[in-house]
Amino acid sequence: MGKHVLPELGYKYDALEPFIDAKTVEIHYTKHHQAYVDKLNLALEKHPELFDKEVNELIADLNAVPEDIRTAVRNHGGGHSNHSFFWKILAKGKEFDGEIKKQIEEDFGSFDKFKEAFKNAASGLFGSGWAWLIWNGEKLDIMTTANQDSPISAGKKYVLGLDVWEHAYYLKFHSKRADYIDAFFNVINWDEVNECF
Repeated sequence: MGKHVLPELGYKYDALEPFIDAKTVEIHYTKHHQAYVDKLNLALEKHPELFDKEVNELIADLNAVPEDIRTAVRNHGGGHSNHSFFWKILAKGKEFDGEIKKQIEEDFGSFDKFKEAFKNAASGLFGSGWAWLIWNGEKLDIMTTANQDSPISAGKKYVLGLDVWEHAYYLKFHSKRADYIDAFFNVINWDEVNECF
């Protein structure tokens, strides 16, 4: 496998305009995500045999990671994994449809009720972290994680995730996290979410 690398974005920086601005996507991807990749690689150099594992394998069983790099793998491996997923589930013009639509309506009552619950979770998260739509084996549920913690580390399967660190929205939305969350609902790649589901 070798060293971890930044995955291809798959679209231009301005592809999510006007909802998520090009400058934020560029900085978020080339600076923040790249830093997680670099710092993960740096930590793993102390235990090079771990380069044989995918990042999600590493964070799925943090107890198996040597203690001297466990926190770095949790933070930077989580950041790399979370962002790699985040970029994939963003696109404009994708219709809310398919199996995920049926399941959201069944588990939350309606899309609007899901949106409200997801927005409340993302808005109410103290400090930096993520809001997730997860599949618990029986139904969809919403959870949040602090910092770059991943649901994978808790044995959960996510199908949608939103980065609510300030670096994800501050250039355009300043302190208005709620407006950023509203904008996010205009750029969800429901095709990809259905694939994950």
